This record gives sequence, structure tokens and C-alpha cells, in this order.
Amino acid sequence: MLHHIKTTDDLRWFITHTDRFRSGYVTDVQMSKRRLFDEESGHEVQAGTTVSITIRYQIHGLIRLAKLTMTGVTDFSLFEQEGADCSSLDVIQVEYSGGRFRFWFDPQGELYIVCEEVQFQEVSAPILNSHPIVELARWTFQGQTADGPTVQWLLNQLDQSGIPCSWRPTKRESAIHPAIAWEGDLLPACDPQVSPTNMVHVMAYGPHEDHGFGLMLRILGARDRQVSQILEVLAEHVTQHFSGNCLVGTTIIPGREWENWMTQDGRSRLG
Repeated sequence: MLHHIKTTDDLRWFITHTDRFRSGYVTDVQMSKRRLFDEESGHEVQAGTTVSITIRYQIHGLIRLAKLTMTGVTDFSLFEQEGADCSSLDVIQVEYSGGRFRFWFDPQGELYIVCEEVQFQEVSAPILNSHPIVELARWTFQGQTADGPTVQWLLNQLDQSGIPCSWRPTKRESAIHPAIAWEGDLLPACDPQVSPTNMVHVMAYGPHEDHGFGLMLRILGARDRQVSQILEVLAEHVTQHFSGNCLVGTTIIPGREWENWMTQDGRSRLG
């Protein structure tokens, strides 16, 4: 999901959608300053400040990770002392006046930002119960359309990539969340070297609140290269065929940048 918050109507949508991040917490804060060289003066001049804040919160049975990218920042305060922690949120306060947004992320004003515009990105997924098998890696994709990949589409992509798999649907007495469409396990086919407890668990959900589909892939079991390849191959094909954002840990990556992000350090970054 991607929204640009520029007006009071945008702000009303933002407050309603997030419920002011009630009981969420800040996972990351970054600031960057842009400078340009002024030929007349022969000096560099400041050309803008950007602050990004990542917030994790829960609402409607969903866990959401939101990234606020604030541009045209004219005032920014991040102050902690004597063990204070401004990462834990209660209900944030925000107002819009004079063409600027003012955010108070905690009652004491220790995290305070004034800016001209906000870009809002978010990836959401159903809240999961603990799994009896160890989870080694998780990759989530939030699509921009209602229709996402099917089980057969995933199996076809793996066949074409030389990693044929079998599908084992998950059977539950009751659904974890009404937005879940289907879920199950992908297991490498005809490979005696792979333990039957090593798998990629797939969950498809949404659309929720008129937003796009969601797809979550999780590596379960012991560390195994072939199982890791299943997740990597599917992540590559999904981002190539569908528009949306990826989530790894607390990092949101635009789908079009996924391949570059994965190969930045020359090795797999999915565990």
C-alpha cells in the first residue's frame, strides 16, 4: 500500500486507517540531508531534509508495518535520556496547519517532526500463532491488485526453475483470520536428502479493507539450501509478475527493487 498525505482529507484517512498507531512501537528512525553546490557562492547549500520512521502495530487481527517518509522537514526532535524510551507509542497526535504537518509520537514530545509532505507505505499480514516447527525466514508481499498468484501458478514457476515441489494444504478447524484465502506447504519432490519437516509454508490472504492481496512465505524446519531456493525463486517470480512491496524483518522493499536488494552483498539475505 502506498499513499501520499498532502491534504486534510489525506490526514483524516491516515488517522482512521492507523487508529493513530495505538499501542504500536517505532522500530527505526532515519534522517538524511540533501546538499547542492551553488555555483554563484561556491558553497554547498542545504536542499532539504527527509526523515523516515518505521512503526509496527496491530489492528483488526492484523500485524502491520508502516513506513512514513517525511519530506520538507523543518523541525525534527529525537530526545531520550536516563533510560527513557520514546519507541513505545500510545496514541500519536498530528495536526495540519499552514501547509505543514506536525507529528507528536509521544506525550512528552521526545519524538516530534514538522514536515510538508508524508509518503505512507505499509505491509500487513494476519497475526500468526506460534508454530511447532522452527521458522528460519519469512518473506511477505503486499500486492496492489485484488488477484494474486494461485497454488498452481507457484508450482508452475518452481517446475520451470528446476525445483519441482508437491503441495500439502493446511487443514484447520477454524481460520486464523477471515482474510486468509488458502495456505499450505511446499515440499521438494522426489529428493530423499530433504527432511520431510523442512518446507516452505505459504499463506495467501486479502484483499482486506479494499487493498491488494497478500502472500507470506516462511521457511520452516532445519536450514536447507534447496528449501531456501524455493523461497528465493518464488520471491523473484512474484516481484516480476505483480506490483507491490516486499517485507523482510522490518524492512519494506519496493518489488521492483527486490532483485537488487537481494544481490547487494553477493549472497542470499533470507537466511
